[in-house]
Amino acid sequence: IAAMIKLTSKGHVIYVQERAGAHGKPFRMYKFRSMVGDADERLQEMVNFDSLKEPVFKLKNDPRVTPWGRQLRKLGLDEIPQLLNVLMGQMSLVGPRPEQVELVERYNGRQRRRLKARPGITGYQQVMSRGDLSLEKRIEYDLYYLKHQSFFLDLFILAKTLVVVLRGDGMK
Repeated sequence: IAAMIKLTSKGHVIYVQERAGAHGKPFRMYKFRSMVGDADERLQEMVNFDSLKEPVFKLKNDPRVTPWGRQLRKLGLDEIPQLLNVLMGQMSLVGPRPEQVELVERYNGRQRRRLKARPGITGYQQVMSRGDLSLEKRIEYDLYYLKHQSFFLDLFILAKTLVVVLRGDGMK
């Protein structure tokens, strides 16, 4: 994976971004880089966080994603370095996905409830809906998970994650 990233685009192999962890505490999350090297700078030109209706966004056919990065995302392979975050106790295998700090700072009280747990590499929201969801629907899925969190629900989510990845239901 690292060799293909290096061969197909310029920049670091590992992408590091500050994300909001449990209780909103920031941590450095690791991923294989799936975008162009200057993706963060280009995002500022594409999305004005202050003008968002709600603190969430998803860019369809994001031009910053490299062709190899698109394959990594589709197969979920870009997430592998997050196992380091799990080993460091910053993330778990299953939980609400960690969000960008800049967006979490704009959350209201109900939205902040999703931060009560350690974020996960995969989560209930990710396996139940692969489409574009409103922030409200995302929060609903995350709060459902937090309310019903159990070993068996985590096993279900992990199994369903494998199905989603194997079917290729990742990023299109």
